[in-house]
Amino acid sequence: MALKTITREFEGFLEDRKSRFLAYLVPMDRFEQRLEELRKEHKKAAHIVTAHRRLLDDDRIEESGKDDGEPAGTSGMPTLRVLQGADLINCAVLIVRYFGGTKLGGGGLARAYSGAAQDAINNADLVAFRKILTRKVSADFAASSDLERRVETLGLTVLARDFTEDGVTLTLEGPEEALCEL
Repeated sequence: MALKTITREFEGFLEDRKSRFLAYLVPMDRFEQRLEELRKEHKKAAHIVTAHRRLLDDDRIEESGKDDGEPAGTSGMPTLRVLQGADLINCAVLIVRYFGGTKLGGGGLARAYSGAAQDAINNADLVAFRKILTRKVSADFAASSDLERRVETLGLTVLARDFTEDGVTLTLEGPEEALCEL
């Protein structure tokens, strides 16, 4: 399974029997702030349903779906299943619902929320997920220029250079595969 993610926010929309569903697909680091902004921006909305998936440091996936007052299991979990089906990680979907006056029923809600989430994903520029790690490597002065060339060739970022009496220690950041090659 090749995981995917996003680098910026994308939007989706669905309307069903005059209820409007506004979906926002956001990077995980923007989730809390965006939820707060949407609550202020859409004060008259009936619900703001959320779902997220995040890769933890120990390679486990944390995920959840919140119904925000909709009947249990009709909104948060169907939205989460859309994220799972798209193999998305480190992102969240927030769906603002404006009630249109007609009850949609459990199945209708599940279809509407998952449809809005899918529309946001369809509008998104998905990128391959790459786990970014930080690692320290050391070299004596004679080998330091070779090390610097390899770091540049692999596209790694040097966060710090610490010089000692024996040589240099570099603190590097980059994709897990590139750090393993070094």
